[in-house]
Amino acid sequence: MTPRRRQRMVFAGIVLAGVAVAAVLSFRAIGDNMLFYYSPTKLRSGEVPLGETVRIGGLVVDGSVTRANGDLTVRFDLTDTANTVAVRYIGILPDLFREGQGIVALGRLGPNGVFTAEEVLAKHDEKYMPPEVADSLKTASAARSAATGPTAALAPESRR
Repeated sequence: MTPRRRQRMVFAGIVLAGVAVAAVLSFRAIGDNMLFYYSPTKLRSGEVPLGETVRIGGLVVDGSVTRANGDLTVRFDLTDTANTVAVRYIGILPDLFREGQGIVALGRLGPNGVFTAEEVLAKHDEKYMPPEVADSLKTASAARSAATGPTAALAPESRR
């Protein structure tokens, strides 16, 4: 092998190694920045690692919103109709936030079982619900109806 050919091979190897290192670093960065969505049922079942930033979603339980006097701390319960999780948020809530509404919160689950939210997102109109929230609500209500058994169907009215 000539010295010139050897130089080209070394250069090609260095370039290939650089591309491989860049690809590995890129994939690791993407994996570290992924935020997973969880429902209150998954939080209660222990599927969510403590201290890891995740998104949870569900409906704000009626009558559960409490605000601290002279502070921006808000506490409320979030449900998927099967399970409920307590959420603590410090900050200004979106204008569309209200009880009975679907929301998505970004934050961490603490060791005491309270989810500390860093960001709260509310739906933008009456018809929209984040797809993850809608799916988890359907799953939870299907599981609840399966657990309670089929309901008796109403007898059809007699025709005259």
